[in-house]
Amino acid sequence: MEGKMKSSGIKVTLLVRALALATTAGTFALISLAQANETLKIGALGVMSGPFAGWGGVMCQTSKTRAAMWNDDGGVAIGDKTYNIEVVCVDDKGDPKGAQTGAEKLVSEGIKYIQGPNTDSTAESAKAVMEANGTINMPYAFSKSLYKAPASQSILGMVASYQVGPVIYKWLMDNKGIKKIAFVCENNADPLNQRNEGTAAAKTLGLEVVSDQETYESGTTDFFPVLTKVIGTSPDHIVLSGVNPSDVGPLIKAARELGFTGTMSTETGQDPRAIFEVAGEAANGFIVAGGASTEAIRSDFMVKFIERYTKDWGEWNDVAGLYVYGPEIIVQTLQSTPKALDDTEAFKAALDSFVGKNPFLKEGGELKYVGRQDYGQSRQVSVPIVVQAVKDGAYEPLFVGKLPD
Repeated sequence: MEGKMKSSGIKVTLLVRALALATTAGTFALISLAQANETLKIGALGVMSGPFAGWGGVMCQTSKTRAAMWNDDGGVAIGDKTYNIEVVCVDDKGDPKGAQTGAEKLVSEGIKYIQGPNTDSTAESAKAVMEANGTINMPYAFSKSLYKAPASQSILGMVASYQVGPVIYKWLMDNKGIKKIAFVCENNADPLNQRNEGTAAAKTLGLEVVSDQETYESGTTDFFPVLTKVIGTSPDHIVLSGVNPSDVGPLIKAARELGFTGTMSTETGQDPRAIFEVAGEAANGFIVAGGASTEAIRSDFMVKFIERYTKDWGEWNDVAGLYVYGPEIIVQTLQSTPKALDDTEAFKAALDSFVGKNPFLKEGGELKYVGRQDYGQSRQVSVPIVVQAVKDGAYEPLFVGKLPD
């Protein structure tokens, strides 16, 4: 018996040693594989602090989560090499000077593809750096000068307010019978521009614009005075043009407390939970455009992305469903044109003909570059137009549209 026990002990010891050796060998193999992969850096430049942090911060988090998923799957094959994706985030603090220095920092690290910035003023400031260095960037800003020739380095990563605004207004005319519309915005370049574009679109549709001159200053906490004037013009619908995430809840709440019973909307991406936390039931029915994913159209992969994002950052943010299109189309374009890793001119040359697969939609579809109608060249990502309404801290879809080529 003792001999058998010794023999069994020896076998167990040998098995443990064998498993240890196998584990060690596997570990070295994984390390070796990771070391064999090269690194592709993608930049994320945007406002990651202050009242607009809900835009740039989520953009950075989105890219990091998508990169982690690629890396967990062994990296991204581009040409005859495999790359781990590294996302380098820079906070421009919503300041044009910060955007310029941030762009210079990313370029100095050899980064040729950058997601962001998030506003017209910061994107315009970064534009000179992008153009001078041949760097491709993907702003979430609507100024047409960023995307029209002679500009060539910027690609709009979302649906512009002047593209989705008329779609929302027409839907409201047909489904809610609105006839009179009002606009209110912060007294800053970006929201003022969005207000002007929205006003022009509303007039073209035949709506009566009863108020479009009321503004509030950055940092305002009491919105009653400005909304009292707007509501006094008896609009059926109020547009919060270019509203930042920290203001939208208080504006909705103030409007409802003043007795406004009509519809309200914005064309900028928002988080429904954040709105509901401030405005409560007053937020129900608030119409938002700018996201690109609803439960009805999500693919299994988008569901996995949402689960991973939630695990990484604690909670899902609807705007991430839009931002994830940025790194996805950049990587897919590089895969189709490996030369573009070092030559952004090759990347630009591929924009007209590139057709990739959209992994985020249940019915699949194409991932490509559009924008010829509005910018005269392919300088916009073909994200779906998703229009939604807040319902108890979540979104319920109203309709889904498609950008023209």
